[in-house]
Amino acid sequence: MSKENQATNYSSYLLLEKILNAQEPRSKSHPGGAEHDELLFIIIHQVFELWFKQLLHELDFVCKQLHTGDLGRTLHVLKRVRSIIKVMVSQVDVIETMTPLDFSAFRSRLDSASGLQSVQFREIEFTLGFKRETVLRRYSPDSQEYATLKSRLEAPSLWDAFLKFIAGRDYPVPQEMLATVSQSEIVASEAIIKILEDIYHKDPKLTQLCESLIDLDEGIQEWRYRHVKMVQRTIGMKQGTGGSDGANYLMASLDKPIFPDLWQVRMSL
Repeated sequence: MSKENQATNYSSYLLLEKILNAQEPRSKSHPGGAEHDELLFIIIHQVFELWFKQLLHELDFVCKQLHTGDLGRTLHVLKRVRSIIKVMVSQVDVIETMTPLDFSAFRSRLDSASGLQSVQFREIEFTLGFKRETVLRRYSPDSQEYATLKSRLEAPSLWDAFLKFIAGRDYPVPQEMLATVSQSEIVASEAIIKILEDIYHKDPKLTQLCESLIDLDEGIQEWRYRHVKMVQRTIGMKQGTGGSDGANYLMASLDKPIFPDLWQVRMSL
């Protein structure tokens, strides 16, 4: 019977054979057998990457809904995005059951592999508007990873979509912000902060959108914090895998909001 004629079942629909055979602990070739916790380490990071894929799927959809003016659908999907991030943060609890000795037993087998190389997480940052061209230096210019991030860097972000959305509601967003796509981190603007003040005082529906974006921003910061503490708990302040600065590098990203205008407007409300 050809594959085309085979009935779809739970396993074939989810491609479970492929997924469940996608874990290859490097320590399995060790004379004493595979290190027990390496499978956990692989699975938890594969799960994170799957959630990153879903987040990108949802964030791209949010941008489309903002462009079409569908506020209700936008708020619904942003709520889902926040729920996914909460699940990701909670899953750090699982990897923190691994002691420093458990990790050190197989850490050397990671070679140059590092979480900093996660293209999808950088895509998420760029899609939100937290863009840094320097990130591309980690990838070869002729690689697919470089091309993917370059495309995200040059594409309008969620913040760009938000500004166009409120401009469509007759708020006076400066024309230069609507006409260009920023390829750097978002910098707070007095003009945007003034608009946000008006929104919070006069427009309950758009206030809800602003609060959904601040929820999203806070969720990303919470994820970063838990990631930092997990690394510190596992390797302390040692150099990270792949030659990274480990926890020192991650700590530099803390308290760095993606949407600074939404945080600063709170000073004047």
